[in-house]
Parts: sequence; C-alpha cells; structure tokens
Amino acid sequence: MSISDNQQRHAQASPTGPAGPADPTALPLFAAPPRPGRVRGSFTMHPGSRENQPGGRENQPGGRGDREQAPAPAGSEPGVPADPVDPVGLGAAGRGYDEGLDWDLVATLRRQASDRLSAVIGDQRGHLSGQQQRERGREIIAALLADECSARVSAGQHSWSLAEQQAMAGALDAALFGLGRLQPLVDDQRVENIIIAGCDGVWLELVGGRLVKGPPVASSNQELIDFLVFLASRSEANARPFSESQPRLHLRLDDGSRLAATAWVHPFPSVVIRRHRLRRVTFADLVGLGALSETAASFLAAAVKAGRSIVVSGPQGAGKTTFARALCAEIPRREIIGTFESVYELHLHELSEQHDIVFPWEARPGFGERGPDGRAAGEFTLADALVDSFKFNLSRQIVGEVTGPEILAMFKAMESSNGSISTTHARSAAGAIGKLVTCALEAGPQITYEYATRQLAANIDIVVHLALDKTELPDGSAQLARWVSEIITVAPGEREAGYAITSVFKAAPRARTATADVMPDEHRELELWGFDLPGFLTQSGQAAS
Repeated sequence: MSISDNQQRHAQASPTGPAGPADPTALPLFAAPPRPGRVRGSFTMHPGSRENQPGGRENQPGGRGDREQAPAPAGSEPGVPADPVDPVGLGAAGRGYDEGLDWDLVATLRRQASDRLSAVIGDQRGHLSGQQQRERGREIIAALLADECSARVSAGQHSWSLAEQQAMAGALDAALFGLGRLQPLVDDQRVENIIIAGCDGVWLELVGGRLVKGPPVASSNQELIDFLVFLASRSEANARPFSESQPRLHLRLDDGSRLAATAWVHPFPSVVIRRHRLRRVTFADLVGLGALSETAASFLAAAVKAGRSIVVSGPQGAGKTTFARALCAEIPRREIIGTFESVYELHLHELSEQHDIVFPWEARPGFGERGPDGRAAGEFTLADALVDSFKFNLSRQIVGEVTGPEILAMFKAMESSNGSISTTHARSAAGAIGKLVTCALEAGPQITYEYATRQLAANIDIVVHLALDKTELPDGSAQLARWVSEIITVAPGEREAGYAITSVFKAAPRARTATADVMPDEHRELELWGFDLPGFLTQSGQAAS
C-alpha cells in the first residue's frame, strides 16, 4: 500500500509534528478507552489496498467473497453487514475488532509507528517504564492518524468521523502494544483457549469446554505472520526468534497466557493461545467440579505433603497444568520453591497468598551465531537453571511440562529434592512411563534404556492420568469434559532396569470417576499426612490392617 506524500514528509519530522499535540490524551482518540465493537461508518479503501485488487483476498479461494454470509440477526439495522456467527453471545469478542476497518492501513501504520517508536526511545528504552513507552507510542499514533486525515481531505476522500478515529486509534494501540485483532478475544474472560488455523480459521474454546467459531484475526495469512514476527521480537525480557529458519514460536504473553505458533512449515500460520484462566485452584475446587473423588484428593494432597514426586499425564487440553497447580497448592506455605519451565505456565510466583517464596526460572532460546560449544548466544536452558538453583536453598524443584530434553532436568530435580511435580502428554498412566523413557532416549546418545527406566523407577512415585471427552452439541459447538481416570504408583521392579506399577484409583469403562482399587503397603503411611486410608479401604473392599 502506498503512503501519501504528506505521511512520508511527516515520517522525517518529530514524532508529534505540527498536527500532533503535546498531550495525546487530550485528543478524542484517547479521551476514553476505544470500544472494540462495530463502527457503523465505512472506511474508503485505498487504491493499493489488497481488498480492491484482482488477486486480493476477496477474490481468492477461502476469502470472505467465497464464504456463505451468515444471515442478519433479527432486529439488525438495514443495510448494515451482519456480524459473524456468535452462538453464545460473546458480543464484541465474538465479532473481534470492527471488520469495517482498513486492516491493510492498520498494518502499515503499525510498522511505521514501531519504527518511529524505536527511533524515539533509542538508548532510553531501559530507563522508560512501559507506561512511558506507551505514551510515546500514543503520541506517534496520533501524529500518524492526523497525517492520514489531512491526506484524505487533500485527496478529496471521505473524512473520518470521531467514531472511526477512535476505532483506528484503538486498533493501532492494540497492534503496537497489545495483540492486535486478537486483543478482544484475550480480554474476554469467557474465552479459555484460542485456536487459529490461518487468518480466518479461528475457534474459541470457552470456559466449560464449548468450542465455537471466532472472527478473523488478520486480513491475510502473511499479515498474521508479520504480526507474529513483530510480537516475538517486541518483548525485552522474553523476546523469541521467529523466521523461516526458526519456524516455531513459544511465547509468554504479557497477561501470562502461552502462545504457540508455527509458520512456513504449514500451508497457513497456526497459532494456539492458552489463557491459564485458573491459576488459583485447589483440590476442593476440582472435587466440586467432579474431576476426582474426595478420597483421591486426600491421597494426592497427602502425597505432596509427604514429598512424593508426581507426574500428571493426559492428552492435549486435558487440564494437566491446572491440575499441577492444584497439587502445588498443597505444598506447605513456608517451603522455598523453584520452578523450571520452557515458558511460564504454573505462575506460582504470582500467588503470594499461597506460597511465600518462589524462584521461577524460564528457559530462553539463543539468537544469532553459535559459539564453540555449539550454543547460540544468550541461550539459557533448564539444565543451566537447575545448576544455578542449587545455590538458592530450595526445598522443592518443580519442572513443568516434559516433552523432550526437559526429562533430564526432571531427573535431576527429583533426585535432588522432595516432591517434584511435572506434566507430560500420554494416553494412559502406564503410557506416561513409556513416553518419559522415550523422551530420555531422545535426549542424547549417552542415555541408555537401562538408565532411563532405572531413573524413572527410582524417582517417580505417582502418576495421575487425566481423561478428556468431547461431545458434539446440536448447535455445532462442542462440550469438553475432564476428569482423573487413573492414579498409579511406580516402584523399582525385580529386574534392575524394570519398574512395577500399581493401580490405586481407576475409572471403569465409560465412567467419569476413578474409584479405589489397590493400595501398596509403602503408601499406607500417607495416612500420617491426612490421607483417608479407612475410607479408601472401605471403598475398595480391602480389610484394614
């Protein structure tokens, strides 16, 4: 898209320029928080806009021109395009930002604002607070929009109304400092996860498990990729590389949500944002939701207090991290905890009313050339974090998700402290052991099968497996259900490289409650830490001894 001569001249001037006042908050643009709802006025498409070209998105397969339009809801205004389908009343979040905006112009102005902001801040970046940087950015946004308004008037084009100025300012502010068109979805407390398969293949998983269609988050796949690259490089503390040579992105967002994205290896960019809505969760909460029985909760709570090491397994989306937080809630408050994660997910360091002292470590990928040791400059691994942590007088070392080489950090944590907690993906509790063996073997040629199984048998005490079930609903959405389907104990086997497992709680086929099964003798002492052993024995039909 070409930018007017007026804008180009202004790009070489001061960030505010003659059209920009010293106090941007005095402008109507920022007098009140911009509302993300639909602006009824329409924007004039620039001649260079992708939407107006023969090869533009409207004329491509899968573009808006190829999709069947949803019927206008009853009572909608005549002549106003219908909102996208919003079956659960998400309102502004269900629509996203105003689809009448010229998103090509928003993307172009966002790039200009970012360049100007970097030039203005310069060496002051480390000395300016986030609020001060945002104020500078708003000055730049105000100046850019003033230039664009002047250029439109000079060209005899449609002049923006106050509502349109507010919508454009809000979209630019979100693009520069927030998540752009994703911001309304992340702000809505009813949205738990955001699933994106291409710029307009958006699905929202709501609290309670319903899965509904969401609004487009970019005008094209390339625009979505460009924004992800910008988002990955924007953070000072958590910047991540994202390019054709490094097509995977795992990023912690400002609100603590986790973003995972891939591009260039798919026909379209793919993104999943996990909200981590339930940070403060207890077993009482999970029992109330029917995820596990009171007896099973008492067993696991006692196991944490007694310093048993626990692995939580399950399929993707089963709630493993949430369950791990419930386990961590049972750790005595005065214990000194260290958490070790590729991207922060547990957030125990933010729960000061629950844990007095938490040292959170987060791995960091390196950038640029690799040194003689084969590591990229600036790389910080979980193994590095574990080494550092031995100087912090920790009583618990908790390694979060284990999907690969993190297994070695998990081994070291379980060997070095009591009661470590980790999560992993698996189809069953027993399958979790096999999965972790595979992870260990993939960690390097120095790891043998015998070493991996011996470490697992010696250090993992309990595996909790979570089940996930999805039921299709008549309106086309889906309802998810999650519950504890099995709890097993792990012990060294008769062979040196073997292990033995015992099913302590197990759900019957098609049942959604794990009931008492067999209690190994070595875990009966958990009664000293509050485990309801008599209740377990009664339920399982075993005689008390």
